[in-house]
Amino acid sequence: MSTHQLAGVLAPVTTPFDARFQPDAERLIAHCRWLLERDVGLSPFGSSSEGNSLSVDEKIELLEQLVEAGLPTARMMPGTGCCALTDSIRLTRRAVELGCAGVLMLPPFFYKGLSDDGLYGYFAEVIAAVGDPKLRIYLYHIPQLSYVPISLTLIERLLKDFPDCIAGIKDSSGDWDNMHAVLENFQPDGFDLFSGQDDPLLAALRGGGRGAILGSANFNPRQSVGLCRDFDGDDANARQQALSAVWAVIQSYPLFPAMKAAVAAVTGDAEWRRPRPPLTALDDATCEKMCRALREAGLEMDNP
Repeated sequence: MSTHQLAGVLAPVTTPFDARFQPDAERLIAHCRWLLERDVGLSPFGSSSEGNSLSVDEKIELLEQLVEAGLPTARMMPGTGCCALTDSIRLTRRAVELGCAGVLMLPPFFYKGLSDDGLYGYFAEVIAAVGDPKLRIYLYHIPQLSYVPISLTLIERLLKDFPDCIAGIKDSSGDWDNMHAVLENFQPDGFDLFSGQDDPLLAALRGGGRGAILGSANFNPRQSVGLCRDFDGDDANARQQALSAVWAVIQSYPLFPAMKAAVAAVTGDAEWRRPRPPLTALDDATCEKMCRALREAGLEMDNP
């Protein structure tokens, strides 16, 4: 049984940018509060946050502003995995100092074909350099974007050597066989699995998963939170289908700009549509078409 604090639904919190493509801390804080009010935890600087478009300095400053605004660090799992080992150490150390309940760590993703030995060395060095018993690392498995998978063998090795630090994994592969293997092999020892994709969420929960870290939670928290709360209910399959239907619409458009456009539609704030280059915003006609499809799929909008 896991004793970790983090559970349920978290959002890789969408990052708002102003007209000069600088992070908008005020909007970010307001959105985090909106998420928390809907029982969604905070995982800033993830993929859906455009985390790899932010510098380490920007991430640290934003994280400090979130904490200074009084947002609960017990519900925070910021993304701290970077290509450069020293960047990962610096960002992870600051997250732990600020009291974050965990950190979500991508593997170093520029070099491809990395060995488990190399990845083990990377995570081991972060743990040693941070040197804090409060550190809780959630590995981030998203091979379709990183091209650097987190293997079962690597998880086993890390858990053997760092059982107090390696807390779980976000599996965004969409590969149920891999998720099932993680749950079967490591969940009994308290290793928490969070689904990073909408479609396998129900299966993951029924298999012992801890929750989900979903980009869709930024604009569709009701469906994923409801499913996590009642995954054994009679209507759980229908809840999963509804969640998947909304996500299917988003996936039919350029993914990260589409998510920002969905946040803009739900909040009624068009400023959310702006990603940081090299990503480009959806045009007005495309946004209108997508929003019609989202409503037809069942997405409830606070400002329709």
